Amino acid sequence: MSKNFRPSTRESSILSKIESSKEHARRQAIKGIQGCISPLSNSIIMKLVENNLVETTNKNGIQEQIEQCLDKLGHAEDFDIEYQVAPLRNIMKHPHIVSLYVTVFVIEQLINHKDVVDIFGSDEEIYFCINREVIRHLP
Repeated sequence: MSKNFRPSTRESSILSKIESSKEHARRQAIKGIQGCISPLSNSIIMKLVENNLVETTNKNGIQEQIEQCLDKLGHAEDFDIEYQVAPLRNIMKHPHIVSLYVTVFVIEQLINHKDVVDIFGSDEEIYFCINREVIRHLP
C-alpha cells in the first residue's frame, strides 16, 4: 500500500511562497513590456533575421506584427495567455512568459504573414533567440 504524503504547514508555506513569487515575476514581466514594445520588437526581429531564423521581404511589416503581439500580451487575460502558449509550454523547464508568447506567435501565426518568406530553425532555437532579446529589455 502506498504512503500518503501530507506536507506540513511549514512545507506548505514554503511551496506557497515559491508559487506566489513565480506568479509575481510573471505579472511584472507582462507589465514591463508596455514601456519597451517598440525597441523590444525591433531587436527581436533583427536577431531573428540576423540568425537566419526568419526570411522576410519587409522587416518593418514584421516588426509591426511583433509590436501588436506584445501589445496584445500586455492586455490579455491569464486564460488567453495560457491558451496561446499551451503548444510550447514544455519547451523549457522554466520559460519566460514573454519569450514563450512571442515564440508561439512567430511559429504559429507570423509564418502565414504576407511579408514572411519562410521560418527556419527548431522551436528551441527560435525561443532562445527571442529570449536573449527579452532578457536584455526586461528586468
